[in-house]
Amino acid sequence: MYPSSLQQLIDSFKYLPGIGEKTAERLAFAVMNMDEERIEQFSDSLKNVKKNIHRCPICNSLTDLENCSICSNKSRDNTVLCVVEDPKSVFLFESLGLFNGKYHVLKGLISPLDGISPEDIELEKLIDRVKKESFKEIILAFKPSIEGETTSLYIKRILGDMNLSITKIASGIPIGADMEYIDALTLERALMDRKTIE
Repeated sequence: MYPSSLQQLIDSFKYLPGIGEKTAERLAFAVMNMDEERIEQFSDSLKNVKKNIHRCPICNSLTDLENCSICSNKSRDNTVLCVVEDPKSVFLFESLGLFNGKYHVLKGLISPLDGISPEDIELEKLIDRVKKESFKEIILAFKPSIEGETTSLYIKRILGDMNLSITKIASGIPIGADMEYIDALTLERALMDRKTIE
């Protein structure tokens, strides 16, 4: 129906997560309405992100430097390590400005049903790092799911013999949520993680 180059652009947009046929068409027409300079900038951005962005060799997060800015920052707390499942989580925590420790990014979470083992998420790299550096606390910051729980328990078992505190972020009912819309797993976690009112 469309000219081949336009159809190719529409098909390319459909590679992106959450983009269906209609959204891909809208994006393709939006690109067609851009001026030449904006198109060049858009094209260069796509090429540069693929060419320049790589995993930090220390923490596994994304960077365009040799080591990421967090690992290179001498003012960060070297005694606390926050372990997350993907680089997006690092950027989320950093945007809040509440955490001043170091991070370690896994390549996902353990999921036996999906055939994802500890080796697949590079847990060995985390263990080596914990052995080499002098952390006092490891914070496990995974989503509250079966996979998150499985990964947390596995890490706790492996690092349990080391002289450090292993904690995980609290989970439960979000502020302002209606109780009738809370799923059973979230409600169970909220009950288990209840705290004394001070």
